[in-house]
Amino acid sequence: MAKQTQAGLPTRQQILDFITGSDQPAGKREIAKAFGLKGNEKIALKALLKDMADEGLIDSAPGRAFHRMGGIPKVTVLRVTDVDEDGQAWAVPERWEAEGPEPRLRLKEKSRKGALGVGDRVLARTEEAGKGWIAHPLKQLARGSELMMGVIHDEGGKFWLKGLDKKERRDLAISDLGGAEAGDLVLAEKTGRPPRITARVTQKLGDPFEPRSFSLIAIHKLGIPHVFPDEVLEEAKTVAKLDLGKDREDLRHLPIVAIDPADARDHDDAVWATPDDDAGNPGGWKAIVAIADVSFYVRPGSALDREAKKRGNSVYFPDRVVPMLPEILSADVCSLKAGQDRAAMVCHLTISKDGQIKGWRFTRAVVRLSANIAYENAQAAIDATGEERVDVASSPCALAPADLAGHGVDPALVENALKPLWACWRALYKAREKREPLDLDLPERQISLDEKGRILSVAPRERLDAHKLIEDYMIAANVAAAKALEAKKAPVMYRVHEPPAREKLVALKEYLKTFGLEFALGQVIRPETFNHVIARVGEADHKPQVMEQILRTQTQAYYAPVNQGHFGLSLGSYGHFTSPIRRYADLVVHRSLTSAYKLGEGGLTADEAATMPRIGEAISQLERRAMEAERDTMDRYVAAYLSEKVGEVLDVRITGVQNFGFFATVEGLGGDGLVPVRDLGGEYFRYDETTHSLTGEDSETVYATGQRLQLRLAEANPVNGALRFELPEGRGAAPSPRGSRDKRGRPIVRRGRPANIRHQGKRR
Repeated sequence: MAKQTQAGLPTRQQILDFITGSDQPAGKREIAKAFGLKGNEKIALKALLKDMADEGLIDSAPGRAFHRMGGIPKVTVLRVTDVDEDGQAWAVPERWEAEGPEPRLRLKEKSRKGALGVGDRVLARTEEAGKGWIAHPLKQLARGSELMMGVIHDEGGKFWLKGLDKKERRDLAISDLGGAEAGDLVLAEKTGRPPRITARVTQKLGDPFEPRSFSLIAIHKLGIPHVFPDEVLEEAKTVAKLDLGKDREDLRHLPIVAIDPADARDHDDAVWATPDDDAGNPGGWKAIVAIADVSFYVRPGSALDREAKKRGNSVYFPDRVVPMLPEILSADVCSLKAGQDRAAMVCHLTISKDGQIKGWRFTRAVVRLSANIAYENAQAAIDATGEERVDVASSPCALAPADLAGHGVDPALVENALKPLWACWRALYKAREKREPLDLDLPERQISLDEKGRILSVAPRERLDAHKLIEDYMIAANVAAAKALEAKKAPVMYRVHEPPAREKLVALKEYLKTFGLEFALGQVIRPETFNHVIARVGEADHKPQVMEQILRTQTQAYYAPVNQGHFGLSLGSYGHFTSPIRRYADLVVHRSLTSAYKLGEGGLTADEAATMPRIGEAISQLERRAMEAERDTMDRYVAAYLSEKVGEVLDVRITGVQNFGFFATVEGLGGDGLVPVRDLGGEYFRYDETTHSLTGEDSETVYATGQRLQLRLAEANPVNGALRFELPEGRGAAPSPRGSRDKRGRPIVRRGRPANIRHQGKRR
């Protein structure tokens, strides 16, 4: 039964039902009238509505009308963002503070087609239609400003704004520089009406070629919240002073350690293992995965919770992190630091000698870590003991043998903590190998910066056994969390990874055929199916391309309260439990465990459980936004690093072929660059969609996916991360002089000339 706070007052659910079902804006007056409230009951209603807002159940629209949190007010102000070729206008709410990206509404205009333009503002009545929304304009309002990020260009004394968003197909004339100069990265508002739209600079962001600007570009471009509201910061300061309480399991006597990247900004997890002394588990292990107890500090419906849900996750860049939680929590109070008492949610695991998880239990505990160790140091320390590596294909230790003694790990800790962890992991690794999850060992790029943010190097990140060890402990804890909640029939926010769609498998079959590899579509597709393909490729030059194509064949993982399994990990039940500092999904799982196993305050509320499908969809979208931001920023750093090599001939590999040219990536660095067909010479090129290749009609020169060759770097634009290559012998446009720069030290961008192409025998 829904909670009712005071006799005579409607319940929370009754209020939500009334707000949702009302065809008019529902404010306090309308709610009071609908339920016949008078006198003191109206005062109590006001307090109840405030509580519901604090709990994240409702939000207020302009005019003090209420609507369900995450929904759209019945009447609200919308901003037109797009008008398609048929004159259909689309808009978004001018004010949107719920979790997840803002919704897109279809405007049903009563006036002539095309009356509304991009940037127009309307007061509209909204209604939900299926899975989407439509809006009925009531009144057109004064035109608002639409912000655009770009770089100022000076062309003969006239200033233009070149947008960073690829959707911006044209440059805009600048009506007001606002104190900015040519070459500056700026925010500007669009003014005027089509077709005479101009830009007025509102904020100067700095030099777009400065490395620290690259992440700033992504933050502004994708609308990532990066400034915490004052009320959130104040609440963080208050909860940071909470006493850990006396009911926690005391694990401070155990040598628990955290193994993280050397430059980690926060520490979610720590681990410990020891041989199991239970005669019923001979040769087995007991292990602990201790996770920051964020749910103790961030309670449902609080200002901290609303902001965390709005962000969805932390976003990591080479030069900064945009945290999900204020730094006093993410980098201090919640972060598991050596020598300091910390609140932890602990997963106790019982593991058999062959790596099977035989049992688990969850507790709230207080821990005091013995050390925070970098992956490289942990690996060097264990290598110094003479322990053999689990995976013979693993890359060698980053430190030379003579330097192993300088790994910085206390020898006693190596003996009491690291060696048992590695021994237990060997059992987990056996189970992993038997399970045969998808094994795509694609290199991850690592950017090294100096203290001023300047790029020192771009290189593949070294893959060590220490990385795999932590991954396998985390996977074990994530599985245990999902199964523990299933045992209690409690809500689970699953991490879902569905099997590949048939159309993608058909495309993979055609792709593999170009390398002489057969791929049967009639078989039951499992992760090991793809592993066997990779094994057949061996160490051929095209192995990275095949792995990348297999990765593209996979579906995108997402969060949902309905279990569909995790295909890539070959697991039936899987949830994210191990990173609540940086992922909202993990915080939801912690809350559900707290409620299901009666572990104290901060558990999952009934309202939160009821809205888990919507929460899962929202945080999945926010995760994709973070991935796009991180990927785009990495491309900008790579382009900035390569801008010093403009004019040089580099070793590259063709990663994709289209009818307009082919894409290539620099070996060992990454960063895709285009070789336009216009730069391949004057002959016609035939494009074959089946073999993903371009063939010269006269010379029969072939450019195909996976091919290795040398190309001259013609352009490297750090602002948008774009590269362009040319043939080294200079067919087509002549190469740019090495290191050509303008007066501000930026690489000179040059345009090539047109060329011809045939597409499957037809000239285009």
